[in-house]
Amino acid sequence: MAKTLFYTGHYNIALPEGHKFPHQKYGMVRSLLADEGRFQLQPAPLARPNVLELAHDPGYVSQFLAGTLPAAAVRRIGFPWSEMLVKRSLASVGGTLSAAVEALDTGWGVTLGGGTHHALRSEGAGFCVFNDIAVAIQYLRSIGRIRRAAIIDLDVHQGDGTAEIFSGEADVFTLSIHCRSNFPFRKQRSTLDINLPDKVADEEYLRCVDQVLPEVLAFQPDIIFYQSGVDALYSDALGHLSLTHAGLEERDLRVMQTAHLQGIPLVLTLGGGYSRPIELSVQAHVNTYRTMHKVFTLTEK
Repeated sequence: MAKTLFYTGHYNIALPEGHKFPHQKYGMVRSLLADEGRFQLQPAPLARPNVLELAHDPGYVSQFLAGTLPAAAVRRIGFPWSEMLVKRSLASVGGTLSAAVEALDTGWGVTLGGGTHHALRSEGAGFCVFNDIAVAIQYLRSIGRIRRAAIIDLDVHQGDGTAEIFSGEADVFTLSIHCRSNFPFRKQRSTLDINLPDKVADEEYLRCVDQVLPEVLAFQPDIIFYQSGVDALYSDALGHLSLTHAGLEERDLRVMQTAHLQGIPLVLTLGGGYSRPIELSVQAHVNTYRTMHKVFTLTEK
């Protein structure tokens, strides 16, 4: 039976000409994965406002949903407000919530979206409205399905929103390996931050991954969320690092095998990817989902 993959790309937001956000990549990734038949694609459900408030300030949630955020707050998010943006943002969280529940039930869950790690408790930023991973962790804790969670964030940009939301939380481990010169320019403090210089390539990057994965395991999480952004790719317009497609595949393999061999449920979120041409990011994202499928179905009967 094909694995369910929750998607959000059918909520197309209208963006100005020349906008940096590559909204088209979501449909491109979905189309390629659909053609391969590894996944059963399903529209992500919309998250409920009261669930968002488990990780976000209720005032921020209500203002965004009503379209009454101050103009400066909307500019910080980076998208013009619209009803379609509201639906897309709710679906982004809903997809990760669904994938997280599926991961606890089956060992792994995947969403073709999410990884919106720049959203802080009381504001959005960097193309991120709500922090889907933070909401999912708080939801699973609130219903008693987990106590401890870990986030492995390998997007090229620091997971500053996630770090801020879980600051001082002893039962949530936040790991971020990112380019130090990149957005956000005001970094937050994760449980473990690896700040890489520009132009780091495969060998050095993978050595860092190997060094930190044992620390994640030592935390003994009940679930791991993997923010698998591919913007560390050499071709990424917003990345500053120099990984190859093979390096990213090896990165994914090491993370996924680590979780699978230890029997820790793993949730995969899409994250960033801004290559020029965008097809290079699309290929990297598709490779990530192929690797996840291979790792977690290899031993299934």
